[in-house]
Amino acid sequence: MKFVIVTGLSGSGKSETMRALEDMGFYCVDNLPPALITKFAELCYQPNSSIDKVALGIDIRGRKFFEALHESLNYLRKENYKYEMLYLDCSDDVLLKRYKMTRRNHPLSRNMQIPEGIKMERTIMEPLKEISDCIIDTTNMKPKDLKDEISKIYCVGEENNKLTISVVSFGFKHGIPADCDLVFDVRFLPNPYYLEELRPKTGDDQDVRDYVMNSKISEEFFSKLNDMIQFLVPQYIEEGKQHLVIGIGCTGGRHRSVTISNLIYDELINKGYRVIKKHRDSMLR
Repeated sequence: MKFVIVTGLSGSGKSETMRALEDMGFYCVDNLPPALITKFAELCYQPNSSIDKVALGIDIRGRKFFEALHESLNYLRKENYKYEMLYLDCSDDVLLKRYKMTRRNHPLSRNMQIPEGIKMERTIMEPLKEISDCIIDTTNMKPKDLKDEISKIYCVGEENNKLTISVVSFGFKHGIPADCDLVFDVRFLPNPYYLEELRPKTGDDQDVRDYVMNSKISEEFFSKLNDMIQFLVPQYIEEGKQHLVIGIGCTGGRHRSVTISNLIYDELINKGYRVIKKHRDSMLR
């Protein structure tokens, strides 16, 4: 039985996630009152149940939301009903833009401004985020990007299907991705930005990659970094971790971080792991 609870900030992509899971064959129930989660789990886990994949969408609506939800989750753990919790996060600025675009009101902002409602919800939801098995930051994601990531996390029948690795390049000046488990700073490597002919390009271009890696420091660093990651991944699998996010950062997120992320991605793919690659800031100036 695959039992997934989908939650997170309002406007962060729960509806898109539920649709993606439904397309993958999950039996999806959205906005189920938290007090009914235990009864629903009992039905799904009955020996004669024909349901083998379930996704429940829950959010902040309802004044006693958290009291009932935590009681239900404690009951599931006590009765050994195994479940996974997926948490969707997003930056305040992007959430505000999404609400303005759709002209919808935030569920907590009936008597306050939308930014205040977002801030309040983030505080209330923090305990759920801390106990979630997987956190996806949708700040820079289009609906298709989110659907692709969900399908890779919850697809069935592939080798190493208990762990999905996301390799994310980023620029420190744009902020560290919120969902990173491991962060590596590559700002000490040779910087193509200072060469006029390489500046407009990215680490996806071969001449940029050659420039970044054309030094003993770069070669030695990548060898040590790759050894560390190859050592750590089996330990995370043994621990039961389902989603590992590796962040590679340089100043702007266009050259060095993209180069190293591509190399790490290739090494992990060659080892047979399921890997997602994302260059968050490579198109930013």
